[in-house]
Amino acid sequence: MFTAKDYKSDQYVRWCPGCGDHAVLNSLHKAMAELGIPPHQIAVISGIGCSSRLPHYMNTYGFNTIHGRGAAIASGVKIAHPELTVWQASGDGDCFAIGGNHFIHACRRNVNVNVLVFNNRIYGLTKGQYSPTSPKGFVSKSSPFGTVERPFRPAELVFGARGTFFARTLDVDQPTSLMVMKAAAMHKGYSVCECLTNCVIFNNGANNWIATKEDRLERTVVLEHGKPMIFGKERNKGLVLDGWNLKVVTIGENGVKESDILVHDATTEDPTLHLKLALMDGPDMPIAMGVIRAVPTECYDEAVHNQIEEIQAKSKNKTFDDLIGSLEQWDM
Repeated sequence: MFTAKDYKSDQYVRWCPGCGDHAVLNSLHKAMAELGIPPHQIAVISGIGCSSRLPHYMNTYGFNTIHGRGAAIASGVKIAHPELTVWQASGDGDCFAIGGNHFIHACRRNVNVNVLVFNNRIYGLTKGQYSPTSPKGFVSKSSPFGTVERPFRPAELVFGARGTFFARTLDVDQPTSLMVMKAAAMHKGYSVCECLTNCVIFNNGANNWIATKEDRLERTVVLEHGKPMIFGKERNKGLVLDGWNLKVVTIGENGVKESDILVHDATTEDPTLHLKLALMDGPDMPIAMGVIRAVPTECYDEAVHNQIEEIQAKSKNKTFDDLIGSLEQWDM
């Protein structure tokens, strides 16, 4: 049996008071304890940024790498040591800007790594420039008149790269964070968890409209596989298809029954509905939280080791030493 304390390092947590990263870290400690994987069987890899300090606060193996390269290092760790549970901590800049190329290819390869993307829509460590996920018109130190760029939407990147797992949570919503992190750890493949976090210094209040429990009940829908997409304080709102689009309805009005509400299937390979759910945005539609997509399929590291075993079984040379010994040799 493990407790959250078993996964905490002795390092002082150097995030600003009020930063949403604290809540994500606490949820990760608790999720690891509930999963019951010993600390020495876990590796946490990161790049550069506020969120990428996370390995310092874990009583596990860890590697704080260079900017944007967390996915590459995490992939190498998992392939070299498939027995380890590997986590990657990244931010919206580290992951989608300088690390974007590594990210999409890790998704495509389906490496068995669990990724926490701390999305606060700002560059916090470098003091407040707009990031790839900052909304159009966002005023920052690097866009004093508002950015004219359209932002990345993380789900689109994951699905476009044929990702098999995508989930979303909010820093202050610990129950959903625990559910998402445990599901990511149990999924075979590149498990991407978008963590909406608050930067109290440079983008404070970005998630205020869903920050309180009461607002979350009305403005988010927590998706669970096999369960109807119902939300609201009275649990009387739900999602249905209206032609090709999703629509919010109220159970009991206009003849709508609970049986009319869509039932979530996270495992279907067709990403069409998953993408529609992931891209819902307020105020007319709720924000989708929980596990949106979790498609079981072969992961990259598993395929690599299966291929090696298959070739070894057919070859006379079982090891590198065998190969060297089979080549032409001479004595000096």
